[in-house]
Amino acid sequence: MLLKKFIKKIQLRHYCISFILNLFFCFFYLQLSSQIKVQYDPKIIPIEFAVSKLENSFGKKTKIVRIQDSSLKTDIRVSVNAKSGIPKEGYNIQRRDDEIIISSSDATGAMYGVFELAEQIRSGIPLKNIKEKKQQPQFSVRAVKFNLPWIPYRVGPAMSAHEKICKDLNFWKSFIDELALNRFNILSLWNVHPFAFMVKPKNFPGANDFTDAEMENWKLLWTSIFRMCRERGIEVFIVNWNIAVTPEFAKYYNVKERNDTSEIVKRYTREVVTQVINEYPDLSGIGITLADWMSNFQGAGNSLPTMTAKDRENWIDETVVAGMKQANRPVKFIHRSVLSSDPSEMRRVINQANLKDTTLVEIKFNWSHGLSTPILAMTHDSHSGKIDKGYWDPMPLNYRVQWMVRNEDIFILRWGQPDFIREHLRTNAEAFVNGYFVGSEGYIPALDLSHIENQHKGWEYAFQKQWLYYMLWGRLLYDASTPDEVFVQAFKDRYQVKDPELYLQAYSMASKMPLRLASFYGATWDYTLYSEGFLAPFSSNGGLHDSISSFISIDELIDHPTLDPGLLSIRTFVEMNNSGKPLPMGKTSPLQLADQSSADGKATLEFVKNKRNQSKKNAEVECELDDLETWGYLSMYLANKIKAGVFLHTARTSGDATSRKQARDILTENVKIWEKISVITSGHYKEMPYIDDNSRGGTAYKDAKMFSWMKYLEQVKRDVVLADH
Repeated sequence: MLLKKFIKKIQLRHYCISFILNLFFCFFYLQLSSQIKVQYDPKIIPIEFAVSKLENSFGKKTKIVRIQDSSLKTDIRVSVNAKSGIPKEGYNIQRRDDEIIISSSDATGAMYGVFELAEQIRSGIPLKNIKEKKQQPQFSVRAVKFNLPWIPYRVGPAMSAHEKICKDLNFWKSFIDELALNRFNILSLWNVHPFAFMVKPKNFPGANDFTDAEMENWKLLWTSIFRMCRERGIEVFIVNWNIAVTPEFAKYYNVKERNDTSEIVKRYTREVVTQVINEYPDLSGIGITLADWMSNFQGAGNSLPTMTAKDRENWIDETVVAGMKQANRPVKFIHRSVLSSDPSEMRRVINQANLKDTTLVEIKFNWSHGLSTPILAMTHDSHSGKIDKGYWDPMPLNYRVQWMVRNEDIFILRWGQPDFIREHLRTNAEAFVNGYFVGSEGYIPALDLSHIENQHKGWEYAFQKQWLYYMLWGRLLYDASTPDEVFVQAFKDRYQVKDPELYLQAYSMASKMPLRLASFYGATWDYTLYSEGFLAPFSSNGGLHDSISSFISIDELIDHPTLDPGLLSIRTFVEMNNSGKPLPMGKTSPLQLADQSSADGKATLEFVKNKRNQSKKNAEVECELDDLETWGYLSMYLANKIKAGVFLHTARTSGDATSRKQARDILTENVKIWEKISVITSGHYKEMPYIDDNSRGGTAYKDAKMFSWMKYLEQVKRDVVLADH
């Protein structure tokens, strides 16, 4: 009995002490923590999203108190006034007495203003010292191209592997949030024929064979994606190719899947466009891409009937445009220019349409390899790549051009070169241009198909590994004068590394390698070049294509013309040397280009070596360093191969034995470099699908169905053999 009383007494004393200690710690925490009062309209969802990011920037010791009453004194006030005079999606940050005022004429601009405030806080600027700032977008169209994996243009594992993840709303939320943070304002979703996945066509029940339950799931997916875009200030477009129907439609109505210009396909297309617009109020617009099947193009074993430029535009006018105009609300229009052949016919249809909003005319910059030179050397408006200035001369009245910077060159390694993007925007910001699209045809940034499951993976989705690529394009499209300090701070926030500015400098050097190769080795459509892999599965621009392998051999590099008009090819340079001609003014020789690549490669490798020696380890930083090291060696490989090409072609044309030995020695050194690339990449990357299942013609592409660097070591060794001939 005495023992029980003693235990109870001890327990009571323990509870009292715990209670007092808890009170003390709560009081102590409140003394250390602070509150920031933020006033805004909580019904404006983009601002609420931005305020959540602002709260994270202050850290755990600061709590944000949300205030709705605009008459109360606050620390931060976010104001949206359509009559403020601030340009669309722009903002002003001002300090007034003890308050910070963020003003905008729309919710998106206010969201960006709060993002800017959050960045200043994360960089260490106290709230009382926040810098005033006025900002407005440089380009009104800042778009991402995203290919959907259902009835995709490219087919095969590189697409089908994403079918499940692209039905996951968690993925879409992460992706759309990232686009908003990076100031992108358009998400374009591309698919050969998306409409039958969106609605059950009223007059064409055979267009798909989905059950009612399946259609409800599809509708939930699309509705959720479109709503999330609206809530982040992002317009969303559905872009289909052209005259295409589903296999189910073709079988049920006894028509062809592609290029069937019959009345039933026309009526179906027109009606399904109207129905999709009516059933999805958050859908911003419809896009159409010309050519492909609207011509005599030989594809997938089919010879399709010829359509003139007028025929193509008439079909668009009678189907897509007519369907848009019959809908219960106006939507925006993307008219892709590819292979349309006659800009006057496009102008005619856009003029006749008399749409409420400015039409977007997307043109591929340097065809499928926009990550090359910032000089416009070709487009995709003819099979030759010849530039047709009729799209912008005379100045269009009811449409503007957006450059499509296609990326078919970097699918695995991280990339980031801010000065290239700045130069691109500066060089090509013509009066007729109001923006850019960035994205790929053969790559979906959803499931990471390349990285093995190990401690490196601090990311869930592929786009998160490529964070710098999206941040640079989005932020610089919004404001090309955005300083490097913003991206340096991003490295610091993400990895807490010492000297974060050195990481950006390293990427700026390393990321020139694929740009240099794509500028030097002029390519056209998707699979005529894959810069990060040093592959050219198909021929382009009339250069040699040996059909031995997709790997670019020394002979193919020697023979190939350049894309950038400021670069001299190996063949041209050697011919000039042999004839004693001086280097033309303003031209860069292959040897000069090689020296630039070598210098950047050596500097990148030196940076990686220094960082490897630091004691503190971070698995994802190690992965970044692996990518940088790979780029460093690829830069060295490119430099050596160009030099070897000059020496080898000199030997072949002049009989100089010394030059042949120099070429052979350099190519032998390249074998060692490629072995290092193979070891680094195989340590954390697996073989991944590259080329699609329907690529046309030839046999060389068959060794590119799956890609890894180690796979092409024998082709690197083959160059040494070729040097003896």
